[in-house]
Amino acid sequence: MTPDITDRKLLLLLQEDSTRTTKELSVKLNLSVTAVYERVKKLEREGIINKYVALVDRNKVNKGFVVFCHLKLIQHTKEYLTKFEREVIKLDEVLECYHVSGDYDYILKIYVANMEEYREFMVTKLTTLQHIGSTHSTFMIGEVKNTNIIVL
Repeated sequence: MTPDITDRKLLLLLQEDSTRTTKELSVKLNLSVTAVYERVKKLEREGIINKYVALVDRNKVNKGFVVFCHLKLIQHTKEYLTKFEREVIKLDEVLECYHVSGDYDYILKIYVANMEEYREFMVTKLTTLQHIGSTHSTFMIGEVKNTNIIVL
């Protein structure tokens, strides 16, 4: 399914604030409440909208220290990749993990309270995973852009 212009506007409005009511959306889109409801349901059925979430301010929950950890496995076998991915998913501190090309195999985005908590995480959790060859950590100094909105 390719979203039309109205679907695109609807998706933008929902990405900005998914708590908007169908009535509020209908006013913004100049459509009936029923038409908006049907469009939202279609977007959900097609998997274009796959979930609704609440975004938490990491600083207000004492997770304001952000680390990007580049990680290299000792080998690139399917077994090693699969095992690592199964294990890293279980680590609560890791919010994002990407398998990437280049000098490293994975990039992890990690939220912790401070440097001490990151050290503890590295020593007791991350480096205990099997098949890790090396890591390289980069710490966020400031956030320039952080959005979840995809503009179509």
